[in-house]
Amino acid sequence: MAIPTFTMRQLLEAGVHFGHRAGRWNPRMASYIYGERNGVHIIDLQQTVPMLYAALEAVRDTVAKGGKVLFVGTKRQAAEKLAEAAARCGQHYVNHRWLGGMMTNWGTVTASVKRLKSLDERLGGEGAQGLTKKEQLQLTRARDKLERALGGIKEMGGLPNILFVIDTNIEKIAVAEARKLGIPVVAVVDSNSDPEGVNYPIPGNDDAIRAINLYCDLMADAVIDGIQEELTSHGIDIGAQAEAPVEDLLPATEPGTSEGPATTEKTES
Repeated sequence: MAIPTFTMRQLLEAGVHFGHRAGRWNPRMASYIYGERNGVHIIDLQQTVPMLYAALEAVRDTVAKGGKVLFVGTKRQAAEKLAEAAARCGQHYVNHRWLGGMMTNWGTVTASVKRLKSLDERLGGEGAQGLTKKEQLQLTRARDKLERALGGIKEMGGLPNILFVIDTNIEKIAVAEARKLGIPVVAVVDSNSDPEGVNYPIPGNDDAIRAINLYCDLMADAVIDGIQEELTSHGIDIGAQAEAPVEDLLPATEPGTSEGPATTEKTES
């Protein structure tokens, strides 16, 4: 199976090359910055392209060996798309808030996940019939709170084998925990980010919705390719499955055909 393909034009149109204002940069990103335009750093996409390919390959290979991917992105513009992409490829996600110790204190998290599943069972079907309205309300509030925090990992069953992170500044605790446990990290690193501790950095805009959508779609496709590769390696006939894999039949645009970069720069938050 081949890793998902993308073009330089797609990166340009998504605004991947737009960094933050020059005054907000992280000096550790200096080698990934092409230059400055109107006071905004421009990220060198000539470096982004091979590094993004390497990141996709790492994710695909991890899944092909039976590994699990944890998508992490709690900022507003990433949360919904990240959850959607993870669900599409059957993986796991954290998109509300990273709880300190979510990986390094996995035993406690497991207990909370069991509590969440117990509440789901109690509030579902006939289990809720013997409860008063007040009890139902209290249990529903407790369930909803746990669902926001742990809903994306309640079926993970153990620590992930690799992380995909949007915005290492916001998710620095997740990156630190992964590093402590030796779990590889794939992450988008903007001009104001610190690439330290990231095994597979992807230099690019981590704020623009179009850019985030592109990263998430590519990662989900890489996971799906990994799943198909794993099935093939076990001698499973993919074509004989009741649910055949969906392939993108749209012709890809050749790299380097873009007439110019996107004209809309990201806004500073």
